[in-house]
Amino acid sequence: MTTSTVQQSGSAVRLKVIENITAIDAAAWNALGAADYPFLRHEFLAALESEDCLGERYGWLPRHLTLWNTEGRLLAAAPLYLKFNSYGEFVFDWAWADAHERSGLSYYPKLVGASPYTPATGPKLLCHPDAPDNARDLLMAAGLELARQTGVSSLHWLFTTPAETAAMEQKGLLRRVGCQFHWENRGYEDFDAFLATLTSAKRKNIRKERRRVVEAGVAFRLLDGNSASAADWAIFHALYESTFHRRGGIPTLSLGFFQTIARSMPEGVLLVMAESDARPVAAAFCLVGTDTLYGRHWGCSEHFDMLHFEACYYQGLDYCIRHGLARFEPGAQGEHKVARGFLPTETLSAHWLADERFREAIAKHLDYERAGMHEYVQEMQSRSPYRAD
Repeated sequence: MTTSTVQQSGSAVRLKVIENITAIDAAAWNALGAADYPFLRHEFLAALESEDCLGERYGWLPRHLTLWNTEGRLLAAAPLYLKFNSYGEFVFDWAWADAHERSGLSYYPKLVGASPYTPATGPKLLCHPDAPDNARDLLMAAGLELARQTGVSSLHWLFTTPAETAAMEQKGLLRRVGCQFHWENRGYEDFDAFLATLTSAKRKNIRKERRRVVEAGVAFRLLDGNSASAADWAIFHALYESTFHRRGGIPTLSLGFFQTIARSMPEGVLLVMAESDARPVAAAFCLVGTDTLYGRHWGCSEHFDMLHFEACYYQGLDYCIRHGLARFEPGAQGEHKVARGFLPTETLSAHWLADERFREAIAKHLDYERAGMHEYVQEMQSRSPYRAD
């Protein structure tokens, strides 16, 4: 399916699969509702494609779904990728792939609706306010049709909104539930006002952790795309790469990618540089949305006690308070975040599998998994550091 025409209420709309997002006007894409989410903005996705972060090397091939009117105006779109592995998705389906392989079936390639390497909830069915009421239905149907025509094993929409997930369930997709730890800004005037809402033990512990960093002589510079220099990005990228290499991972994001989004969406990036004796020793990279800060990557060259917590959490919390952001989502996993004010939050995804036998088996598995995840969220909530009052 490259182009097809659908008749809607007397007017025709065209569905097109786009293999390079630069073929779409950036303003038109962002007007679909992507502008509030930095990881869904045209600038972000285009930089991934143009700066060698995707493609056959990493197993991400763009297959973006788009809906146009007869005058050539973009009405709706969904970022979609043909995947040859499960890397960079953060909704783990390795066991599903293994089961397919053991049964003599190929799990890859598959289709994935997501922002690559980004475990953050946001709309995956992007629609202009003037789009037809059933635009999201058309995108979902187009995704399923593309999956059938290309013969992939499955279609996965990752980190979907609750409304999208419910709509996908109505289309027969399977709902999967995960958990992250997010912080909510309750209108705090400053960091001390936030600390005042915590129990005495947790409040004292955070103050102790922050004091250790100050006593070590570490200072911070908070930079956006306008104020960060080329040298700053080079230093950060070297730290980012070193962290992946130490853990045996693959640093898929190139220096060019960070430099490009710093130029194209300067207000959408935050670089936290940690320095000792004016020498960079660590850095944390975040994305800045309309009302949410998204923590993404971290790297360090020297060990300082509690520096990771300060650079990745406390500096971000303070930034949110000072800039009036409603939420801080510091990334996937990490139960240690609860003691620092981040509470368990469910994340969602929706899945379609071509093989009916596997669909039934995975549906049963997800029933148990959702029940277990509900219990886990309740357990983590019971560890809340906030005072009962």
